[in-house]
Amino acid sequence: MNMRDDDDFDTFFRMRSPALLRAAYLLTGDRHLAEDLVQEALARTHRVWPRLVAEGSPEAYTRRVMYNLQVSRWRRRRFVEVRTDRLPEGRSHADEAGDAVDRLALRKALGTLPVRQRAAVILRYFEDRSEAETAEILGCRVGTVKSHLSRAVARLREQLSGLIDVDTQGVNR
Repeated sequence: MNMRDDDDFDTFFRMRSPALLRAAYLLTGDRHLAEDLVQEALARTHRVWPRLVAEGSPEAYTRRVMYNLQVSRWRRRRFVEVRTDRLPEGRSHADEAGDAVDRLALRKALGTLPVRQRAAVILRYFEDRSEAETAEILGCRVGTVKSHLSRAVARLREQLSGLIDVDTQGVNR
């Protein structure tokens, strides 16, 4: 590989790593395993980078490598049953029904926002874009994005005020 290929790979790494990490987290369910998976996939992508650039599909290749690596890990994992005299400790289960209700309320509240405010909230907070990236995608200035976000967050807080009960210590109840 030459210097240009290294620069291209470095740019690819910087631009696509967050999205690849999100996909890996969905595959593994664990942040640290997701980081390992992305690291291994990017290492394998780097080995064949010139060919991938020529074909024009480096991200698709990287994602395929990630998926194949994770499937291999699932297949390798063996669960061995062990008899004990004691019952396993009970796991604390989160309030899944309550979480579903919260998600539905958030979705409904987002639906009441004007389109540009909703787009700004989704890009900035759900897709973890910077204010500059959000402004570029929406075709407006950063100040406009900040204004949209400020108004949208205030409206969401107003609509969802009963959803989260915060005590004086800042701990959710």
